[in-house]
Amino acid sequence: MSHSRHTCAQVVLHRLCFLTCLLAVTLVAADEPQGNDNQSNEKWLEPARSRLMHVIGGMPFFPHRANTTDNLVLNVKDFDNAQVCGACHTEIYKQWRSSMMSQAWDEPIYRALLKRASTATEGKVDNFCTGCHTPIGLTTGQITSQVNRSSIEDSARNHPMPGVDCETCHNISARTGLDNGAYVLSPRANGKPTKFGPRKDAVSPYHDTVYSALHTRSDFCGTCHNVTHPFSSVAVERTYDEWQESSYSLNNVTCQSCHMPGFAGKAAIMGPDREEVASHWFSGANAMMLKHLGQEEGAQRARDMLARAGDIKFEQVPAAMTPGQYTSVAVKVTNVGAGHKLPTGFPEGREMWIDFRVQDANGRQIYRLGSIKDGKTEVNTRNFKVHIGDKDGNPLDVEVWNATQILSDNRILPKGYDIGEFSFLVPADAVGPLTLTADLNYWPFSQKLADYLLGKDKVQVEITRMANVTQSVPLSTGSETAKQAVPSKLKLDDASAYYRE
Repeated sequence: MSHSRHTCAQVVLHRLCFLTCLLAVTLVAADEPQGNDNQSNEKWLEPARSRLMHVIGGMPFFPHRANTTDNLVLNVKDFDNAQVCGACHTEIYKQWRSSMMSQAWDEPIYRALLKRASTATEGKVDNFCTGCHTPIGLTTGQITSQVNRSSIEDSARNHPMPGVDCETCHNISARTGLDNGAYVLSPRANGKPTKFGPRKDAVSPYHDTVYSALHTRSDFCGTCHNVTHPFSSVAVERTYDEWQESSYSLNNVTCQSCHMPGFAGKAAIMGPDREEVASHWFSGANAMMLKHLGQEEGAQRARDMLARAGDIKFEQVPAAMTPGQYTSVAVKVTNVGAGHKLPTGFPEGREMWIDFRVQDANGRQIYRLGSIKDGKTEVNTRNFKVHIGDKDGNPLDVEVWNATQILSDNRILPKGYDIGEFSFLVPADAVGPLTLTADLNYWPFSQKLADYLLGKDKVQVEITRMANVTQSVPLSTGSETAKQAVPSKLKLDDASAYYRE
């Protein structure tokens, strides 16, 4: 199987147009108020550079970039349990409870990886991993190697800590960068409980409210959804950057636009009716884990979001196929709805792939590529994934703490596409017509990885079918060759790694 890309000339043209627009936006934005964070996008100068050693080496939670007012460890009593928030923000609390944000600390795959990372690095990454999975736990000084290596049940009993909750996001007063949790937590910014948010007219009888422009922008999310290895500087995750480099960012389609879409109602039970209240489902792509944790509503929202993100269709199909001869079919996968690469995040796990099948009229499968074998996608599957490696170039399936480089990355850019060609032999005794089927599948991590981390069959990893296409093709009855070559315009130089429509 081969795959095709846009021409290099098209790529260069798109990038020049993008950079021109970006420069114009930057020049305009320079005169605009920067809200309460007053940060520049210095990362554009050196995108993969980690400044940890000389910028945050003295910060209290190194190697994580979290900070607090006056660099102090916070008092756990400065934070309320999310249930307290739920007393007034009833609907928002209910939505959040069904999200992966609420499970960020207790999610089993994360905790299994955290335990291994803490042990393997002798605790060097303890703060780094936890700062975006339990920010309050980190900044209140509760994180230790013992806690990180304990079971979920033990930590829930002896060291209960929230995931990413109300008190986390609405106590962020500023950011100091665009990766590794470079937020500033200020739970008592004015000497009493203070909440930062996107409303200029918000009033609460329980706490102070402060308008925060930061909360309306994608760079708020970018503090944790850009991850740079704290010691090797390799760009482990770049979800924010992927968005920033897309047309979505130029058209003011933010992270919040897709992951916190508005609904009509009240933000608080005593508050005014509003045409648009930001939802707090934080729908993403991890349907499998939400289902495992008993959050079926959240799981279905994840499936729905995946269905809106990708599309698959046959680009070139022969008018007829000849028994006893090889033929080819081109399949096009398009990122139609994700404002970042498809897929994005968590390089050890996130994978999207094509499951292509050919069946004759008797139900006999005559070709398939993209099945699951031994808990992972079979060899030569046309998948879309980033692969990280160690200093010797060895691929890493789990040990991201040893990562020093990106080995490959063939994920699909926002509004981009990939065309893959599947070639197969039509058996001489095939019975027509043939049925061609291509599924676009996704899982947050493979069954093999889940079994390795949690034990054999402790969880069943759901494969989400994002999109599907089926077509019937007759068999040729004459001596003519039915095979139809892929047009030369599709046979492009694969040196072009990414492209846009």
